[in-house]
Amino acid sequence: MFVRTVYATGDPAKLDQALDGLRAEAVGLLTAQPGYRGYGLFANRELGIVTMGSWWESAQAERDSDAQLKQRRAELLQPFAGTVTTDTWKAVVAARPAQAGPGAWFRMTRFDFDRADADRIAAAYREGALPAMQKVDGFLGGSMLLNDEDERGAVGGLFVDKAALVASRGPVAEARAKAVTAGGGVTLRSLEEFEVVLLDVPQHG
Repeated sequence: MFVRTVYATGDPAKLDQALDGLRAEAVGLLTAQPGYRGYGLFANRELGIVTMGSWWESAQAERDSDAQLKQRRAELLQPFAGTVTTDTWKAVVAARPAQAGPGAWFRMTRFDFDRADADRIAAAYREGALPAMQKVDGFLGGSMLLNDEDERGAVGGLFVDKAALVASRGPVAEARAKAVTAGGGVTLRSLEEFEVVLLDVPQHG
């Protein structure tokens, strides 16, 4: 599958307005597009960050949907968003939960890599880090996204609530370090945590 992510920053005081609009319209807009396979909306209220990801069955479906939706997406993010960054990825590993209830949280790690190591990096996550995280209390699911052209990647993990996310930091840090060593050629760039505002994973996804 293919994933489009949007990362927007702005005035925290205006964040709720953007979230309300996205809650009300995003899933309906996305569901109307061919090839839609899921959506997640996440927020850091303190810093003023909204990030979201939509999942598509093919690269063409992702491109076509973006052409249809980018204007309305920009409208929904205003007047909150001062900066908006959009990226596209291939989901090389996906263990997505059927749902996440109220109070769920999300951790995102971004990294750089050498495209020649892409298969090894995916295997390190699939065979090492993900199984280790699946043993952590409160872990709901995770995925690895890669952009071979730009040599950038992201790993996301969902947790049942903030307490589970906080308690997982130590075990996940250990799993992450082992995966980076096993993958080789990985440069970690950022680690962030977000409130889960909305998660939609259609059954056929």
